[in-house]
Amino acid sequence: MLRMMRMPRTVRTVRMMRVMRMLRTVLTARAVMTVRMMRMMRMLRMLRMLRTMRMLRTAMSEASPAVPAPGAPDGRCRPRLGLERGGSAREALEVITALLERYGQGGSCKEEPVPFVYHNTFLLADRTEAWVLETAGRYWAAQRIREGSRNISNQLSIGSDITAEHAGLRERARSRGWWSGHGEFSFARVFSLDKQPPRMEAAKARFQAGKELLRQHQGDITAETLMSILRDKESGICVDTEGFRTAGSMVSVLPRDPALPCVHFFTATPDPSRSVFKPFVFVAGIKPAPQVRSPSFPQDPAKQIPRFQRSVDRRHELYRRHQAALELMEQDRERGQQLLETLQELEKQGLEGMRELLQGTVTPSPEELADLFFDCVEAELKFYT
Repeated sequence: MLRMMRMPRTVRTVRMMRVMRMLRTVLTARAVMTVRMMRMMRMLRMLRMLRTMRMLRTAMSEASPAVPAPGAPDGRCRPRLGLERGGSAREALEVITALLERYGQGGSCKEEPVPFVYHNTFLLADRTEAWVLETAGRYWAAQRIREGSRNISNQLSIGSDITAEHAGLRERARSRGWWSGHGEFSFARVFSLDKQPPRMEAAKARFQAGKELLRQHQGDITAETLMSILRDKESGICVDTEGFRTAGSMVSVLPRDPALPCVHFFTATPDPSRSVFKPFVFVAGIKPAPQVRSPSFPQDPAKQIPRFQRSVDRRHELYRRHQAALELMEQDRERGQQLLETLQELEKQGLEGMRELLQGTVTPSPEELADLFFDCVEAELKFYT
């Protein structure tokens, strides 16, 4: 029988220390791996979160296409830029669409801290051609009007008769599942919401009413015809509610004969049903009309960041006097009717004078044409005193 000899204490101690060192090494390695795994898991969670946020932002952008693009001009700036940089309706179209594709649509259409943004539609015309331009975000479609009449009213109306379009328009529609990529492509149908908000039903009715009013005068549309349509309240074309009110109205006569001047009629006041259309002709040395210029402010809330934290009265002199006259018309019906008839007579005289100018029966001097709009504004103001 063999008897096991006991190891010396020193040997046992050394071996134990080796085992402990190995155990510490294993534990340390496991701890390092655990820390690394935890870090990787945190990174994965963060990546998933970022991906979710990007998807959410994309979904919100698609679901709410009227979100303003930072720094982008609003729809009211674009016609001015088109007029400044384009020498024809087609050139203005190219200016506006280039700005749209580069900057998108932004700004705020109301002087309130919360942006109020909508996508825009434009009528562009010169002596020889006319266009309708409709937009959806950075995308757009344009239709050249070759005959007859055309109207727009707060909705997309260009169908498959598209003359020019954004290069990526159809691919955008196909990639979003709005169009199969085959068959007829209707811009209005593809880029309009399937479920329209209630206000869009009113826009549809207004569009159809305007179309019908133009049809009734087909072949005999004059400046007076267009003024009467702009004043039509039953159709909703002329709006005078507190929330939304028709702003300054305009009618232009653009003769094909370049020897004749283009004549523009402006109200420069809201609610055309109770405003005066005043003639304006572009000539050298136009006399400025400060009575219709909105006042400026040293610390304009439109130019401060954040914007529109306070409100200011931007009404010009004619606007304020016109509003006071409207209150009088509502309080004293008899005097109000007399004032309205006087204003209508003033407008009639302006229309007759411009008709004679275009027919060539009168030839005003350049100085008279330069003072024309200023004199009409002054005459209107005198009736409000």
